[in-house]
Amino acid sequence: MLDPLSLLIITIGSAVMGMAVLGSLLRSGIPGVRRWFCSCLLATAALLLFALRGAAPDWVSILCANALMTLALMVVLEGCRQFLGRKPQRVGEYLAWGGMLACLAFWTYVLPDINPRIVVVSALHAYLYGALAWAISCAQPFSHPRYAYRFVGITAAIGSAGQGLRALLYCFEFAHQTELMESDSLNMVFMAIGILAVPCLSIGMVLLAHDRLAYRLERLANLDELTGILGRRAFLLQAESAIRTAARTGRPLSLAILDIDHFKRINDTHGHAVGDQVLAHFTSVVTGSLRASDTFGRLGGEEFAVLCPETRLADATSLLNRLRTKVAQAGWMLKGEALDVRFSSGVDEYRPGEALVSLMARADAALYAAKAMGRDRVVGVPYEEIRPDAEPADLLLRPPAPGP
Repeated sequence: MLDPLSLLIITIGSAVMGMAVLGSLLRSGIPGVRRWFCSCLLATAALLLFALRGAAPDWVSILCANALMTLALMVVLEGCRQFLGRKPQRVGEYLAWGGMLACLAFWTYVLPDINPRIVVVSALHAYLYGALAWAISCAQPFSHPRYAYRFVGITAAIGSAGQGLRALLYCFEFAHQTELMESDSLNMVFMAIGILAVPCLSIGMVLLAHDRLAYRLERLANLDELTGILGRRAFLLQAESAIRTAARTGRPLSLAILDIDHFKRINDTHGHAVGDQVLAHFTSVVTGSLRASDTFGRLGGEEFAVLCPETRLADATSLLNRLRTKVAQAGWMLKGEALDVRFSSGVDEYRPGEALVSLMARADAALYAAKAMGRDRVVGVPYEEIRPDAEPADLLLRPPAPGP
């Protein structure tokens, strides 16, 4: 059976390894990582001071050691709050920390007794672990794996339960001891829970940081950096999936390709920075006007695409026309002057058995038809099928050509 000193030494080694890994992530810009690194540093120092019990003065091995260990837990909690986008510090927690130190000093120098010291420290630690478990459990993501969150939450919950039970047992004198390093079974269990929770939380913090890095990489791979919507690759992947679903279920699927009118003129007249702002504005208007089931992506430059599942060509054309009206009405203000932003669009419907490239080619041809007819309109037929004397109303109402 391990003795308390051996357990401390093993835990110190684990905390140092956690600190090394977190140190490598300091430049990642992930919220909370710097606090987690500092927490590992504080915990390592506290464990070293605990190991000096009997060889160092009480103010070192009792007051400083407990102060640093409690502060380490507080900083872990602050880091998690920052990671989750919440306010890190709580004044009441630092007041409780100061009160704990006062109680430790009283039961060390005025009325020496280790048991009330255990009650005070364990009660505060139980609260800190519990607050951490609660914060993590309320913030588990739904869009990607939750393993890291569950690991941290379960570790913190076990730590809170162990420390809370310890505080109750010593408070009501169901357990007592005379020295911190006693090797009786109950003390070893509680020491294991209290001490081993530190490296386990370090592992959990590394997992959370890795989860955030993976999420960032996923966003870089799938989302357009300027507009925040799906990039070309991610949109095409979703479109391929939608086509497979439509082919399997027989339900309709429509695709629209949109192009901002005279966008080159905006760039040439006002500069590319304004052009980028127009793209972001256009994206926000479209995103806020589409249905929840629609998929919106940027194909490149000023060209975008909308995928409309379970939607016939006529309904998709009506949807795009309503969207065109909203974009035109929204406009965009440049130095107090309204900048007219409009778009043209080509729409077509999926035909059983065809590939995505065929559907996109027809929608793209319809887009060119809209531009040839003067822009600021939605066309739902391929360009090569348009009569030179066709009116816009004819194009909007004409059904798609039959498939081969």
